[in-house]
Amino acid sequence: MTTLFLMVGLPGAGKTTKARQLAAEYGALRLTPDDWMIPLFGMAEADGKRDVLEGRLLWLALEAVRLGTNVVVDYGCWSRDERSAIRSLTEGEDACFRMVYLPVDDETQRARIARRLANAPEETFPMTEADILHGRAHFEEPDAAELGGHGIAGPPPGWAGWREWAAGRWPSFA
Repeated sequence: MTTLFLMVGLPGAGKTTKARQLAAEYGALRLTPDDWMIPLFGMAEADGKRDVLEGRLLWLALEAVRLGTNVVVDYGCWSRDERSAIRSLTEGEDACFRMVYLPVDDETQRARIARRLANAPEETFPMTEADILHGRAHFEEPDAAELGGHGIAGPPPGWAGWREWAAGRWPSFA
C-alpha cells in the first residue's frame, strides 16, 4: 500500500536525516520545505511564503500518493490539527499514513542546531535562543492515541472538513 510518512518534531530532532533514510528505503519522494525556501526566497520564512510553499508541497504529496508513489513529508508539523488534517487527507486517498515522531531534549537540540550551522551554513537557517524557546512553547507533542493512529476528531469548529481546514492553513493547497 502506498504510504505517506509525516515527519514530526522540533528543529534538531533528526527529522531530515530520518526523512532521507525513509526516502531511500521506500523509494519515496521526499518533500522538505527547507530545501526550497533558501533557493527560492533566501530565507526560512519570507513573509508567509513558507505556508504557500507547504500548501503546494502537500498538494503534490497527495498527487504522488494517488499515483502510487510513497512520500515523505518533512514539515515538523507542530500542531495536532496539522497532523490530523494530513492524516485525514492521506487516508482519504486510500493510502497508509505513518507518523514518524522524533522527540529531542534541550541539550541535544541545541548541540545539533549548532553543529548543523557550523557544518552546512548554506543549508541551515540560523536559530536564536528565542527561536528555540518559541518552538518548544508552541509544539504540541503527539500523545499515545495520536501516535497509535487513534483519536482523530473532526476539524476545529467553523470548518466543514479537514480539506477546508487545510486550504485555510496552507493557502495554496486548494
